[in-house]
Amino acid sequence: MFRHILLPTDGSELSRDTARRAVSFAQAMGARITAIYVKGAISTDYEGDFIDPSALDRISHAVNKKAKEYLGFVKKLCKEAEVECRTVAASGAHPYEEIIRVATEEDCDLVFMASHGRRGLQSLLLGSETQKVLTYSSVPVLIFRPSNPGKHRHSGKKKASDHIEK
Repeated sequence: MFRHILLPTDGSELSRDTARRAVSFAQAMGARITAIYVKGAISTDYEGDFIDPSALDRISHAVNKKAKEYLGFVKKLCKEAEVECRTVAASGAHPYEEIIRVATEEDCDLVFMASHGRRGLQSLLLGSETQKVLTYSSVPVLIFRPSNPGKHRHSGKKKASDHIEK
């Protein structure tokens, strides 16, 4: 039924869990995966006025390194499962727009993504890229919700245990 799955990733634990599920799903369906990481747009409008150009280069390098790391994780999962995988690092101010654009351009027939499960005021204030993809995408969207959503919620505060690799 599904032959080409778009898998957005942000490198979070929830995103990694979602990638594992998506790869298993793709393997069972005989589908291929295109993994996407959306880098935030870096404005150079103020270069020279407020921002040292070398700082922009360092930021760009760090973001590209993260993109490579996050997409590499998905690529490794796919290789182990013998699922065909392509990766895309896109740039844009609104990740949901890039996800929809790539899903359409790559002729994907499913977007497989995570939901943090935020509700109420928190979801209104923080926004939800998943909700925006659901609202505006013409490509079907499968939402992975973890069985223990509290495990993946971000409070903004790091605990000592957050730094331990599992």
